[in-house]
Amino acid sequence: MDLNGRRESDNVEDVRGQSSNESFGRGGGFSFPSGGIPIGRGGFSLKTIIIFAIIYFVLKMMGIDVLQILSQQQGGNYNSSSYSQSQSPSSQASSDSMKKFVSQVLADTEDTWTGIFESMGKTYERPKLVMYSGQWPSACGEANAAVGPFYCPTDHKVYLDTDFFREMQQKFSAGGDFADAYVIAHEVGHHVQNLLGILPKFNAARARMTETQANAMSVRVELQADCFAGIWGKFTQQKGILQSGDLEEALNAAHQIGDDALQQQSRGYVVPDSFTHGTSEQRMKWFKRGFDTGKISACDTFSGAI
Repeated sequence: MDLNGRRESDNVEDVRGQSSNESFGRGGGFSFPSGGIPIGRGGFSLKTIIIFAIIYFVLKMMGIDVLQILSQQQGGNYNSSSYSQSQSPSSQASSDSMKKFVSQVLADTEDTWTGIFESMGKTYERPKLVMYSGQWPSACGEANAAVGPFYCPTDHKVYLDTDFFREMQQKFSAGGDFADAYVIAHEVGHHVQNLLGILPKFNAARARMTETQANAMSVRVELQADCFAGIWGKFTQQKGILQSGDLEEALNAAHQIGDDALQQQSRGYVVPDSFTHGTSEQRMKWFKRGFDTGKISACDTFSGAI
């Protein structure tokens, strides 16, 4: 992808390096950090804590910061400011480069969908994208590496642990800038579904479905998001952003993260009734359909066979 000179979105919230409890009071929910010492339930007595406090302040007056030493020994961060201080220049540059890339891709999805919504006489509401590391609270539950990138319809935000891109490349052989951009565009596709009323209808109906039925409907929802990502890809091509091999990167990513491919890799066999995102063939098919047509009307995954 040639993103040189492309604008960056103002809707990226970069909270990498912050602990999840630092989000208290920001409207994104709150989760207590684990691994603490439960005072009064088998922890230290109040007398012992007072002694520790006295020792801490005495050492502090002597120029010895116990908390800093412990933080360094444990390989953790005592506070958010130590995150940027502990990064090497090269890792900081890589972090900045990742944020710029994500911001530029998000900006391009904003431009694409703003234009499409205007053509329908509608107004496109730009979503927020939260870049986090480790875990972070969302209005839909905790975002973490096990969950993967996702969109929360409650707070209209996309949650992205950028380590997922490294996993795509190293574990699934699905690397590449357009492959990474496809992941972002797919989650933005869910935001489009939310604005069009598709997600609310699905979530309301899911409560009346069996697990198998809900999984089957989820596949159709996910494939439509793939198709919407393809529509965005079509517009990037028209703008001259795509380069040779980019489309193949996205299609390879769609293939590698199909339910059947993932289950075959992790289990050695597949269980079709448990699919929630679609097979490799289906994901490639619907992304390509959006890419070839550039039309929302071509992305009806709810009628007929998929």
